[in-house]
Amino acid sequence: METWEELPGVSLVPTNSKAPQEKMSAQDSCLSLIKYLLFVFNLFFFVLGSLIFCFGIWILIDKTSFMSFVGLSFMPLQIWSKALAISGILTMGLALLGCVGALKEFRCLLGLYFGTLLLLFATQITLGILISTQKVQLERKVEDVVLKTIQTYRAHPEETAAEESWDYVQFQLRCCGWNSPQDWFRIPSLRSNESRGHRVPCSCYNSSATNDSAIFDKISFPQFSRLGPLARPRHNADICLVPANSYIFREGCARSLQKWLHNNLISIVGICLGVGLLELSFMTLSIFLCRNLDHVYDRLARYR
Repeated sequence: METWEELPGVSLVPTNSKAPQEKMSAQDSCLSLIKYLLFVFNLFFFVLGSLIFCFGIWILIDKTSFMSFVGLSFMPLQIWSKALAISGILTMGLALLGCVGALKEFRCLLGLYFGTLLLLFATQITLGILISTQKVQLERKVEDVVLKTIQTYRAHPEETAAEESWDYVQFQLRCCGWNSPQDWFRIPSLRSNESRGHRVPCSCYNSSATNDSAIFDKISFPQFSRLGPLARPRHNADICLVPANSYIFREGCARSLQKWLHNNLISIVGICLGVGLLELSFMTLSIFLCRNLDHVYDRLARYR
């Protein structure tokens, strides 16, 4: 649509108002794209936050994992797991804040989103670095806790949490002792007076090494049966008496556990760094959207 403008000494000339409107429309479309990208990314970000939260809770409450065994005596691990859980909750709340701020185009929410995201980014990167640098200390602590559990096995009937977890570890990883089954043979409380065999926890028994599964099925850990489900063993007063030629797992658990611990630490650090990179991109999008919303509104008001 043409409008007419009167210039000094010149008759009315037509001017075209479509150019600024087209420019405004292009920028508005770009901001709309960024707005919806930010919304979609925050939905994905919400899912990642829930994964971090679940990972932290798993470390705290899962009694059928080796993490629960380590956490019994390693307080920093418990602190890290709580920090992960809290970080996950904050991440989910922040993603919700970003979704609302982007869709409704609230500058105050977008500014709060950016500031909180910056703080969370610094926290998670610091947490990932701390966990990775504590790897050697954690491995040493794991070894100390395992050897102490073996030395005091069945010495305190009222304290069975560590022993139950260790039985589960041996059965799942198909290993016996820390370095080798000899760790159990040296325990005074498990020494057998019978020359025909050794006394070891039933979780060390390798039922697949013999065709006689009846021996294995008679012990007081029916969950360990080859025909039964892989469930957490019950703590029990029974100890398996295995033949002297030993149908038990020959490998110690040290190497398997160190590999397990290494893989899980890599997972934790990887999640923290991956989420941190996403947070960095979200900060860029949010601050760009926040800074340009006012310009669009000013132009809309000017051309109305």
